[in-house]
Amino acid sequence: MDRIIIDGESLILEDFVNVARYNYKAELSVEAENKINRARDLVEKMVSESRVVYGITTGFGKFSDVVINCKETMQLQRNLIVSHSCGVGKPLDEEIVRGIMLLRANALAKGYSGIRLSTVNILLEMLNKGVHPIIPEKGSLGASGDLAPLAHMVLVMIGEGEATYNGVRMSGKEAMDMAGIKTIRLVSKEGLALINGTQVMTSIGALTVYDGIKLLKTADIAASLTLEALNGIVDAFDERVHKVRGHVGQMSTAKNLLRILQGSKMTSRQGQLRVQDPYSLRCIPQIHGASKDALEFIKNKVEIEMNAATDNPLIFVDEEEVISGGNFHGQPMALPFDYLGIALAEIANISERRLERLVNPSLSNNLPAFLTSKGGVNSGFMIVQYSAASLVSENKVLAHPASVDSIPSSANQEDHVSMGTIAARKAREILDNARKVVAMEILSACQGIDLRGDIGLGKGTQVAYSMVRKEVESLQCDRIMNIDINKVEQIIKNKDFVNNVESEIGELA
Repeated sequence: MDRIIIDGESLILEDFVNVARYNYKAELSVEAENKINRARDLVEKMVSESRVVYGITTGFGKFSDVVINCKETMQLQRNLIVSHSCGVGKPLDEEIVRGIMLLRANALAKGYSGIRLSTVNILLEMLNKGVHPIIPEKGSLGASGDLAPLAHMVLVMIGEGEATYNGVRMSGKEAMDMAGIKTIRLVSKEGLALINGTQVMTSIGALTVYDGIKLLKTADIAASLTLEALNGIVDAFDERVHKVRGHVGQMSTAKNLLRILQGSKMTSRQGQLRVQDPYSLRCIPQIHGASKDALEFIKNKVEIEMNAATDNPLIFVDEEEVISGGNFHGQPMALPFDYLGIALAEIANISERRLERLVNPSLSNNLPAFLTSKGGVNSGFMIVQYSAASLVSENKVLAHPASVDSIPSSANQEDHVSMGTIAARKAREILDNARKVVAMEILSACQGIDLRGDIGLGKGTQVAYSMVRKEVESLQCDRIMNIDINKVEQIIKNKDFVNNVESEIGELA
C-alpha cells in the first residue's frame, strides 16, 4: 500500500523518500492525534487564563517581552507568517517541498507544539492531494529553524502565496480551491508551531544522503569498469588487507569490487603486468569506504532529526509546563551536512583522477591518447577530462563549511546561527556535480574497454557496460560529447542501474 503512518517517532529515510519522491500518502496515527489534541487543550487553557508564555501570548524574537492580548492573537499569527516570508531565489524542487511538508507534520505529530489537529490535517491534505507551496531556496539562517522558507509553506495554508497543483504554478488560494482544501485562520501558537524547525535543511539533506548512498554504489561500479579498462590489479582488494584495518566502509567497498569484477578476464594480478597500481586504483576501498562511513553517520543523524521536536516553546502536557528552549537550532545538522558535502566531493575527486589515467597515454597502460584511435584529427575524450576537472574544482569551493559562519540576528537576541540550510544546499549541489563526474568516468571506461578489446568482463561490469552501450555507441570519430555525458548521467540516476547490477551479483554495501 502506497501510504505511511506518521507518529513523530518512527519515520525512516526510505519512507521519507517514498513520500517526497514517489508520492506515497501520509496520515497521522491515532496516538499522534491524541497527543496533538492534549497539547492543544493546554494551550487554550493558558490563553484563557491570560498566562504570559513566549509565542503564545507574546511577540517573537526580540519582541518576546511584548504581551499580546487575546483579541490580537489571530492578527499576530497572520503577521508572523507574512512578515517572515522573506525567501528569495529559485523555488525548491517539488520533492524537497514534499519532504518539508512531511517532516513538519511528523514533528507536530509528537504532540509538543500545541497546534490544532485540524491544522496538521490541512498540511497533510495538501501533501496528499499535491498542493505544493512555492518555497524560495534562500533566506534561512538555520536558527531559529528555517523560518523564512517554512513561512512560504504556511502562506498557502492561509490562502496566500503561490503553489503548484497538477504541475501548474498558480496562487495559493487557487491551488487550495482546485484541490478542494479549505484555507485556515491560524490561532494562538500555530504560526510559530509551523515555522519554527529544521525541516527545510533536513529535507534537502535527507534526499542528498539517500542519493549519495546510491552514488557511492555507482562509484564502485564506475571504478570497476576503469579497473578493467586499465587492467587493474585485484590483489589490493583481498579481504585480509582490509580486515586488518577494520573500517566497515573500506571492507565493504573491497568486497563490492571483487563481486562486481567476478569472472573478469580484463583485470590482472600482482606482478603479472606490474607490481602496484597508483593510489586512485589501489586505494579505492580506503577512499570510497571513508565516504560510505561518513554517509552512514550522517544518515543516522538525519533519521534522528526527522523524528525530532524542533519547535519553541515546547508544550509538556503532563507537567502543564511550557519551556522555551533551542531545539530549532540547526547545528546538529549543519555539521553533518558540511561533512556530507566533503564526503561526496571526495568521490568526484578520485573519479576524475581515474578518468585522467584513462585519457593520459603516459598513465593508461597503452591505451591510445584521449581514448581515440585516430588522434590529431580527433580529440576524443580530451575535453571530457577538462569538464570533470572543472566540476571537481567547483566542488572544492562548495565544500568549504557553512557551519563555521554565524551572523547575529533579531537585534542580537539570536546571536549564533547554524547556516545549516546553506550546508544542505551546498551538499546537494556537490552531489549533482559528483554524479556528473562519475558519469564521465563510466563513459570513458567503456570506451577504454572497447579500445583495449573486451575479452570478458566481470559479472557486474558486464551489466553496467551493456546498459551504457544500449544508449551510447562507442566513439569512432568526434561528436558532441555532452550528449553522451548527459545520457550516461540519466542512466545512472535511474535506480535500475544499480538495481540491475545487484540483481546479478547481490546487494552492494
